[in-house]
Amino acid sequence: MLAVLGEKRRAFLSFLEKRVGRKDLAEDVLQDAFSRSLDKVPLEGEESAVAWFYRALRNAVVDHYRRNGANDRALATLARELEEQVEPDLDERNAVCRCVSRLSETLKPEYAAALRRIDVDGVPVQDYAAEAGITANNAGVRVFRARQALRKRVVRWCGSCAERGCIDCTCGEPGSTGCAHS
Repeated sequence: MLAVLGEKRRAFLSFLEKRVGRKDLAEDVLQDAFSRSLDKVPLEGEESAVAWFYRALRNAVVDHYRRNGANDRALATLARELEEQVEPDLDERNAVCRCVSRLSETLKPEYAAALRRIDVDGVPVQDYAAEAGITANNAGVRVFRARQALRKRVVRWCGSCAERGCIDCTCGEPGSTGCAHS
């Protein structure tokens, strides 16, 4: 029966491509369906095995869209949350310790650029995404990861001061080996 399914590979791929819209995705779904189904193929006859595998492919397409839908919804929610964040006033922004700026320069270049454009320059996530040539969802993920990486570096460098928000921190001053408030 496996040989019969192998012979129908092109037909299966065509069936999937019409439903997912891209050949590479169809190939991925087909490979996934093959790997999940090989030990369950009915042995009664060629026609029933092929019909059974088409049902397995339909289920694989549904699973594919469910997974992608969940990912897309999560990324869209993150992008919306980033857009809706309230910007701190100018005095508060200027009071943040100097080490945050310096440590942001040690991030991966695309992370540093995302933080600079979105958090410092105030560019909306969608506009930054267009500038960077990526989707808004990818831009949202990038700035989220950049903030996480920067947060870790600030905590490592500033210690307990970072827990209080790094306001009036001296850890960025020349000759300092860390936060004076630790």
